[in-house]
Amino acid sequence: MKKVSILGATGSVGVNTLDVIGRHPELFSVVALTTNQNIDLLYEQCINFRPNLAVVANESLVDNFAAKFVNSQYKPELANGNDGLNLAASLDETDCVMAAIVGAAGLPATLAAAKAGKNILLANKEALVMSGDLMMKVAKQNNSQLLPIDSEHNAVFQCLPLSNDRCEIEKIILTASGGPFLTKALAEFENITPEQACAHPNWEMGKKISVDSATMMNKGLELIEACKLFDVNVKDVEIVIHPQSIVHSLVAYPDGSVLAHMGYPDMRVPIAHALAWPQRINSGVDILNLTEIGALEFSKPDHNRFPCLQLAYDAMSAEQSATTVLNAANEVAVSSFLDQQIRFTDISSVIDATLQDIEHVVVDELNVIFEKDQQARNYARNYIRNSLVRH
Repeated sequence: MKKVSILGATGSVGVNTLDVIGRHPELFSVVALTTNQNIDLLYEQCINFRPNLAVVANESLVDNFAAKFVNSQYKPELANGNDGLNLAASLDETDCVMAAIVGAAGLPATLAAAKAGKNILLANKEALVMSGDLMMKVAKQNNSQLLPIDSEHNAVFQCLPLSNDRCEIEKIILTASGGPFLTKALAEFENITPEQACAHPNWEMGKKISVDSATMMNKGLELIEACKLFDVNVKDVEIVIHPQSIVHSLVAYPDGSVLAHMGYPDMRVPIAHALAWPQRINSGVDILNLTEIGALEFSKPDHNRFPCLQLAYDAMSAEQSATTVLNAANEVAVSSFLDQQIRFTDISSVIDATLQDIEHVVVDELNVIFEKDQQARNYARNYIRNSLVRH
């Protein structure tokens, strides 16, 4: 039986992970669950899955969470803050860690899991974007296996040769739905609302990743993740628009073969694959019906429509800290957009200005990564405050 810790249990990926685990109680047990602030849902999850450890990252909510167990015979060990997250990621009894905390906040705990030699189910793409070289180095040193949860990277993983010999690959092709504004008139982009940006046509996701999908920064981050995770050059990763989100990614080989991974757009598929790897289990998702789908469409991305995608290419081509800066500026810009402080079209402007201003250096230590991260966040906030008109 595999014992699982879930970092970010109350988010979309965490909820879907528990859905898959709940279908196979004979295969998995939950040893730790964490949340930032959704203590009501975390309590329900604890009652249902009985973890040994429950972590509330937001320290101000710990007492309220503890109070929920006053009349319960079951009482998990409680922890809080970053120390609590690191503990959940590195418990001796944990076999694998679902790293599903969104953004830079998830990096320290993901690194802690790598240092502890855990199998990491990596849903937090920002961890690799911020610290790709360091993360891969630590994972290799400690025999920590990284299993991608992003549907695109999980698809690539499944299409790669079992020998893991990257020399056999011609290129990786990542698909992108194009988000909710693929055909929207460019003149209307300035008036896009957070509600519109969060309404993805195919996937059910959190607000931040939904906005990233609308700007195609999500695909830009996935481009960087693919380069780091699969050790390929940026020129060997192609991005194509595929509105149906049925083909999740493809791998091309020198002999002309192209292997594609297909399935309905449901995160339980890659989650089930990574949880059970190298075995396979039922995810709760139906098998793809090709005659029902009928036709599949593909096209090249429009960089004028999606300037964030080009910014990601530029950052990946620069030194490592450029991707750290890119991620930090994007998180600040998306948060400001969701708070209706800036326009949708301002997101790329904030990122571009921050990338232009911050000096990019090689980073090989966590403190340097967070120093660049904070520097970029400060610049992005000041740029928004001083240069952009609030609504």
